[in-house]
Amino acid sequence: TVLLYSRFSKPAPMFLDDSFRKWARIREFVPPFGIKGQDNLIKAILSVTKEYRLTPALDSLRCRRCIIVGNGGVLANKSLGSRIDDYDIVVRLNSAPVKGFEKDVGSKTTLRITYPEGAMQRPEQYERDSLFVLAGFKWQDFKWLKYIVYKERVSASDGFWKSVATRVPKEPPEIRILNPYFIQEAAFTLIGLPFNNGLMGRGNIPTLGSVAVTMALHGCDEVAVAGFGYDMSTPNAPLHYYETVRMAAIKESWTHNIQREKEFLRKLVKARVITDLSSGI
Repeated sequence: TVLLYSRFSKPAPMFLDDSFRKWARIREFVPPFGIKGQDNLIKAILSVTKEYRLTPALDSLRCRRCIIVGNGGVLANKSLGSRIDDYDIVVRLNSAPVKGFEKDVGSKTTLRITYPEGAMQRPEQYERDSLFVLAGFKWQDFKWLKYIVYKERVSASDGFWKSVATRVPKEPPEIRILNPYFIQEAAFTLIGLPFNNGLMGRGNIPTLGSVAVTMALHGCDEVAVAGFGYDMSTPNAPLHYYETVRMAAIKESWTHNIQREKEFLRKLVKARVITDLSSGI
């Protein structure tokens, strides 16, 4: 574990702030692995959001306990809700619902990390008191966030692969940009996906879950996960805890390397670097 831990000793800010251009590690790459070409968009977003940290209360904690809640069907009927809510920082991904599923997934949300196509489309689905965090996978994502922050009209067909949210009911100070360094580190350092000249390509995009775990390893003292892990040997098991789509629906993914990610997460659990509450990894 010492070896694994030493990798996370380099502090990396969770979110982009005013000094984002000084970061050589992200300056040299285009999205999703960096910010090259996005300077003006990011500057415009940050000049309105003006907040780059967690909350003062969370920042002042001596020991930060974080849990990443995945969307896996493995969460169903395990009644982990109260254990999940026990963590200081509860991270949720994309549009995974909380309402109606509290017993299994908890009711607390500190950060919701998403990208335009993954974001909740109906404003009433958003929980209060959570920070909305963009993971920018392509330049359109930053453009989208700028529209959202400036409350401008989002053209839903702006180079997205499916329809996107056109409004996010969050005030600018509740909006953050995830440091793309975590996407880069998850992909190339931790999971070992093909570098592909630093460009997004076949099988080298880490899932949002692995990116969130990477972020937590840098920013938290204790990291747990729940709702992670696909068991391909049970094609009839539910894929997600909130819908009836079956495991069999997930074919070999073009963008992700599910097998490699599984090995990465398994290593972390085995080395006791992270705790897996739902035992799915």
